[in-house]
Amino acid sequence: MKKKLRAILVDDERLARNDLRSLLSEYKNIEVVGEADSVQKAVEVFHQEEPDLLFLDIQMPGESGFDILEKIDIRAHIIFVTAFDEYAIRAFEVNALDYLLKPVNPERLKTAIERISREEIVPLNNRRVLEYDDAMLITFNTHLKFLRVDSIIFIQAAGDYSEVTTNDNKKGLVQKSMIEWEQRLPEKYFCRIHRSTIVNIEYISKMDEWFGNSYQVQLKGIDSPLIMSRRYAAILKQKMG
Repeated sequence: MKKKLRAILVDDERLARNDLRSLLSEYKNIEVVGEADSVQKAVEVFHQEEPDLLFLDIQMPGESGFDILEKIDIRAHIIFVTAFDEYAIRAFEVNALDYLLKPVNPERLKTAIERISREEIVPLNNRRVLEYDDAMLITFNTHLKFLRVDSIIFIQAAGDYSEVTTNDNKKGLVQKSMIEWEQRLPEKYFCRIHRSTIVNIEYISKMDEWFGNSYQVQLKGIDSPLIMSRRYAAILKQKMG
């Protein structure tokens, strides 16, 4: 017998929550264990119930549904419930996040449930490795942004955050650790060159020996070279052939 998946519904519209709850009642493997109409309430319910599934509205008064994801340790599948246009919806899918377009279509819900049922519930940091042409929906500085993996030139640690530099000459703080980046970025294209730096191999133009058996790594479009410690040099050289 399959384990029941525990779900919570987050939407500031009571009617929308009722409609979704009604649709989900058709699925014996899903149990709705809580609801929330605000970010604060959602965080409370999430910690109380520790659900497997989170049906999450995006546009809510005051705070966005995405603010919830920065306040909790996600150990659940997330299905966005959104009124975004089709272009944005497609972008969700490349990051392995599913969506439901309001008003929820029963057949679309069925597809989402079947997809989730085929996958194991895993912590956020164990999600699949990204492809080089994937896009991630992340908070970049203070704004939501679809960040293409292949646009990343390098990433550096910045306290509890990391600073991402992209090929359009922009830098942004992202609430991801270096370990999480290293786990999710495609190993073929990205390599750590220092405990605080990950680079996109495609953008390396040259490497020069420097003091103390370290190296300077010059990246295309970046004025100042980055320092590579000796312990990472052999790994990078092997990847570059």
